[in-house]
Amino acid sequence: MKIGIPKETAAGETRVAFIPALAGALLRDQHEILVESGAGLRAGVSDAQYAAAGAKIVGAAPELYAAADLVFKVQPPSVAEAGLLREGAVYIGFLAPFSNAPVLQVFVRRRVTGYAMEFIPRITRAQSMDALSSQATVAGYQAVLIAAGRLGKMFPLLMTAAGTVTPATVLVLGAGVAGLQAIATAKRLGARVEAFDPRPAVREQVKSLGALFVEMELPKDAETAGGYAKELSPEFIQKEMEAIGARLPKVDVVISTAQVFGRPAPRLVTREMVGLLRPGAVLVDLAAEQGGNCELTRAGETVVHGGVTIIGPVGLPASVPADASALYARNCFNLFRHLYPRPDAQPDPADEIVRGACLTRGGEVVNDAVRKLLGRA
Repeated sequence: MKIGIPKETAAGETRVAFIPALAGALLRDQHEILVESGAGLRAGVSDAQYAAAGAKIVGAAPELYAAADLVFKVQPPSVAEAGLLREGAVYIGFLAPFSNAPVLQVFVRRRVTGYAMEFIPRITRAQSMDALSSQATVAGYQAVLIAAGRLGKMFPLLMTAAGTVTPATVLVLGAGVAGLQAIATAKRLGARVEAFDPRPAVREQVKSLGALFVEMELPKDAETAGGYAKELSPEFIQKEMEAIGARLPKVDVVISTAQVFGRPAPRLVTREMVGLLRPGAVLVDLAAEQGGNCELTRAGETVVHGGVTIIGPVGLPASVPADASALYARNCFNLFRHLYPRPDAQPDPADEIVRGACLTRGGEVVNDAVRKLLGRA
């Protein structure tokens, strides 16, 4: 099989979907690796490194897409890129189907088999393929560093001859992968950390990292069978906001990570609640691209309101392209090896991972949720 690695074209994207360290295993299975020239440069990987690992460097995207049986990618393809895929080719990468219907329509028309990395099921045997989690780890880490850089005080407790510097207090909203990494990073920097999440199961995880879990009456059904947070009732959201609001006057930094898969992010911090924060406080909203957990968040912008800085970062994993690419590339590689454990093998449509991640196959949309979105039910 000819496996193609194109250069990412989305604005601000620095990651690459494949790294040279993974080439050996594919070459041993008699696969051929085609890399568009310059594909890895922004992630610190040169064409020479790919070539040394056994890949063939291809000069331009049309040439690569025309030759590749399967393409690894980070960002969803544009309609133009989707149109370059060979008839019957296989795509592995993010697809964002709820906002990319035209791309899926091209996939259907060209009979492309499309595997969406964000649809990998949250089950134990798929953990090594879970790109949402690997990239959320990077985002949670970076969010704390952004906050530390904007806050007008230091994170750790310091006892000096000139006096004692009290530690910063960090409140993390949402204790998924990004939230837990934010907790761990803030603790390593010496902050006092509190966290809130509506899922009772994460209480012990929060405490194991040395953070205080903000207690309130929690629902028993706060997550789906697939491990994602559920959209909760307006009544519960109101109680949640009251619990959060009670903590805000004592907080220096808020890292907000609450998201619901396939839906707008829950609104947890209103304009009035921002007013409860101390002047100089910082709120980093990792749900900015899904509408934000804070009413004042603007995706890709920094807003100052009443002395409080609200940051809505987008594409944070791309700010650490070397490690983010290595993690993501291995996620894609592991999915590929699951789909094609032997050179002569074919994916099993009945397999839970295949069934969850595959959105298009054989000229049809095969995922129920996406089919309904496109009116193909």
